[in-house]
Amino acid sequence: MARVLSVRSIRELLYALGVALCAAALLLFPVQSVAAAKSGLQLCGNVIIPSLFPFFVLSSFCMEIGLVQYLGRVLEPLMRPLFRVSGACASAFVLGIIGGYPVGAKTAIALYEKRMISRDEAERLLAFCNNCGPAFIFGVVGAGVFSSSAVGLLLYLIHILSSVLVGLLFRFRGSRTVSTGRAAPAEGAPTFSVAFTASVRSAMQSTLSICAFVLFFTVIIRLLVLSGLLRGAAALLGTLLAPFGGTDAAAEKLLIGAIEMSSGVASLSGSAGSMSTQLSLAAFILGWAGLCVHCQVLSFLGSSDLSVRTYLAGKLAHGAISAALAGVLIRVLPMQLPVSAVYAQQINVLTGIGFSRALAAASTAAAVTWLAFLLVALAACRKSAGNSGRKHV
Repeated sequence: MARVLSVRSIRELLYALGVALCAAALLLFPVQSVAAAKSGLQLCGNVIIPSLFPFFVLSSFCMEIGLVQYLGRVLEPLMRPLFRVSGACASAFVLGIIGGYPVGAKTAIALYEKRMISRDEAERLLAFCNNCGPAFIFGVVGAGVFSSSAVGLLLYLIHILSSVLVGLLFRFRGSRTVSTGRAAPAEGAPTFSVAFTASVRSAMQSTLSICAFVLFFTVIIRLLVLSGLLRGAAALLGTLLAPFGGTDAAAEKLLIGAIEMSSGVASLSGSAGSMSTQLSLAAFILGWAGLCVHCQVLSFLGSSDLSVRTYLAGKLAHGAISAALAGVLIRVLPMQLPVSAVYAQQINVLTGIGFSRALAAASTAAAVTWLAFLLVALAACRKSAGNSGRKHV
């Protein structure tokens, strides 16, 4: 199959066929396509923009003023033995855990572009630093889909533990050297105003790019459902998973989540099946993140020489480990879903958060994270000043 796709003429023919099918689907289902696009815009306005924008500003600003280097000095003893990366990589891991997709990936790529970490470190970091944020898991998945804060907490803990396990697994990949975590010498440090305005501008560009992918994949999923292609693929996948207890319904939700994470977890709302199956599906979808998130990461990679294979392998491992942990823990910690978990409209689960609520939660979390980074930086400065004073004595 790989040899066939490597032939340019065949590859271009498949591209043309895909474009023709998409155009035909838009002509056959114009009203439904517009409705899906409106739902995607509502999702971006109520959830994506207010949730991600503050963290993109924080990530870029920390990078511009050099706060990441101070953070790296303090967390070097933790990051190097665990994940075999420099302490500067801690900023990408922390922001990825708190800010959600794809803040961690963007921060990791920025560290590499500023030559603070090596190529091997950046690729290993991408495998485990790009994670789903607590606001989405607690607010949308826990409270919205399963109507249970306990389920949200369990899924979040599983998600973070799986991310750490992936980082430990990928520490053996690549060269044995670890960078210093310090940026290449620059002509002069940017002023506060320059760093702040550049951070806001970069954050808005990144957020709009993400919204474009979310909008595109929202329409694509709707067209796949209407055309029957998704149901046919789900029937085939369900047959393959039948020996392991899989069904066509579970396969369809898995395929939706493999394409777009938000729609995938929302499709679990009110679905039939055991609690173990639903939690395992949710854990896998959250860990894998979906093609939509992966395209967002690819847009940040741009013309860099970082390999996307390690990143995709890490996300696949993250999803698999998360599903396995969920299947085991639900047997140790049995939970029951309340009747209120059944929602009539999937989009209500995603857009019911509201712009002001999402913005307030994200801004508060970003402010707390910024304060924590600043305190760590001050501690690093005091430690450095103390060491230099002892040397002079």
